[in-house]
Amino acid sequence: MVLNVLPLFLANVLGVRVWAVGAVEGLADTTASIVKLYSGWLSDRFGTRKWLAVSGYAISSLAKPFYLIATSWTHVAGIRWGDRVGKGVRTAPRDALLADSSAPERRGLVFGLHRAADTAGAVLGLLITIWVVDRVQGGGLLLEAEAFRSLVLWSLLPAFAAVLLLAAGASDIQKPAQATAKRSEQTADLSRPQIRLRGLGRGFGWFVVCSVLFELGNSADAFLVLRAQERGLSVIDVLWVLLAFNVVYTLVSAPAGALSDRLGRKGMILAGWAIYALCYAGFATATTAGHVIGLYLVYGAYHGLVAGAAKALVADLVPSHLVALAFGGYAAAVGIVSLPASVLAGVLWEGFGAWEGFGAWAPFAFGAATATLAAVLLMLFVPSHGEDEVAG
Repeated sequence: MVLNVLPLFLANVLGVRVWAVGAVEGLADTTASIVKLYSGWLSDRFGTRKWLAVSGYAISSLAKPFYLIATSWTHVAGIRWGDRVGKGVRTAPRDALLADSSAPERRGLVFGLHRAADTAGAVLGLLITIWVVDRVQGGGLLLEAEAFRSLVLWSLLPAFAAVLLLAAGASDIQKPAQATAKRSEQTADLSRPQIRLRGLGRGFGWFVVCSVLFELGNSADAFLVLRAQERGLSVIDVLWVLLAFNVVYTLVSAPAGALSDRLGRKGMILAGWAIYALCYAGFATATTAGHVIGLYLVYGAYHGLVAGAAKALVADLVPSHLVALAFGGYAAAVGIVSLPASVLAGVLWEGFGAWEGFGAWAPFAFGAATATLAAVLLMLFVPSHGEDEVAG
């Protein structure tokens, strides 16, 4: 409910420039990704998944009410930072819990189902968002402050309900490596963790390199929302487009994850990155609202193809006792470039200081180019499964 309209709140209500929108989203993503590395190490060290995940969801939920009093983009940046700290705490342990709970030959399906469920929640949230915005402000081109704050209040109900549901319903899956890690809990030094990524293998390393290059051009989805509005879509129109995007994402995720179990993760990711490159090239050249709508649907298919397969490939490439660390390391490496990627996108679009930038097409053309190069490197250097022996 909140995330989808946050770029419009920044641009329409607070009047910030495009580069500042990129800075807010980039800082949030980078923060989350760095925290994921430590959280993943902590999860593997102690063999616990559930309560780290519960804590992360709780932190994010507690940050959301502060949007009600935000009056500047720096306020929003601080709240997003707190929200993304929660995301960083929960994501790697949650993904490791999913991996622990699934057989390797069905891992793609499991992660695909998780993404489908997550995105189905986004669909329901957008339906509520459309209803709230329509009741509060009608079909105006720009988002109003009252509508945004009403959405914040509505969003608190599912946020806290999710925390309670996870705390009551989930269980850790104990494995021998996790049990060993738990026995050393009393001697662990949390202030100086020995996080060693070298033992994760060369295949994993190459996949990280390719993903970092891809992420450099994959600016925050906030820019797609602003592009849709720039092409003439009203707030309600943008929300309907986002809903359609999430429906496609939901419908594609589980079948694509299952297909990656049969045909391979690498091929699925290659197909997704190729679609992304074509899609972003389309956003760069879009001239009408209709073009944006069609491209958003294709963009949903890209997400559905890649979301489950990428995480399943990470789990396939590394030793099972280091899977949470791998998820955290992967997320941290990708997330570190989120801030420069999103700021660069804003500067390419609108410039900075006296420089006026190239225009709205530029960040999307850049993203298409980096995605193409990343796909080539993925095809050449990343294996389809882990190495037989992983260096210590």
